[in-house]
Amino acid sequence: MSATPERLRDPQQRAERAARILDVAADLLTRHGYRRVTMDDVAAEAGIGKGTVYLHWKTREQLFSAVLAREVLHALDGLRQTLHRDPQTCLLHNFARVYFLAVVERPLLRGLLLGDPHLLGKLTGSPDPARDDRHTTMARAYLALLAEHGLLRDDLTADEVGYAYQATFEGFLRAEGSAPTGGPEQRAELLAHTVRHAFENETPPDLPFQKLTAATIALLGDLIEADRTAFGLPEI
Repeated sequence: MSATPERLRDPQQRAERAARILDVAADLLTRHGYRRVTMDDVAAEAGIGKGTVYLHWKTREQLFSAVLAREVLHALDGLRQTLHRDPQTCLLHNFARVYFLAVVERPLLRGLLLGDPHLLGKLTGSPDPARDDRHTTMARAYLALLAEHGLLRDDLTADEVGYAYQATFEGFLRAEGSAPTGGPEQRAELLAHTVRHAFENETPPDLPFQKLTAATIALLGDLIEADRTAFGLPEI
């Protein structure tokens, strides 16, 4: 392993090296937590010099923030792919089920959403306002689409549904670690059942979902690209 930073001119090689660094950092963060992982650890595990890691990220906090951002992007991209395969995933209860499973499968993402200080250290206390605004804007636009198509209950505003839905979703995530029986799929179905009966129109209109699904995919795509650019991440 060379101590001299290795500058790569080829963009593809640089992106591949960045992805490898992120893979290593994610694994170390999952196994040891933020406080116990150094840039030296990441460099050694990746088989490169520490200076090479600094060519991509100037600080440890920037590196692990990028790791967490990539976890979010992978989950969102998985949701986008599911929407392509099954247009009815755009319904709120289906959306919740798919995203819940994506989060449960990614310990770092679950830790981010729940603010786990053991896993993420000070990263839980340094939110990115710009990213928060992007995600809030996307969520509101998605709920507005559902309301516009008559798919949400009409005795609550979209903002009220959004608040209650988020509280419900996070509650299921917090309870997942102490769930007595069954697997994540069973809890995902229970979440979907809860969301459907709590927040959706009891007699939804019979719609062709292609237009609504296309709009939802576009919202996700814009969010993914904005986050990817903001954090300097390779394309997923």
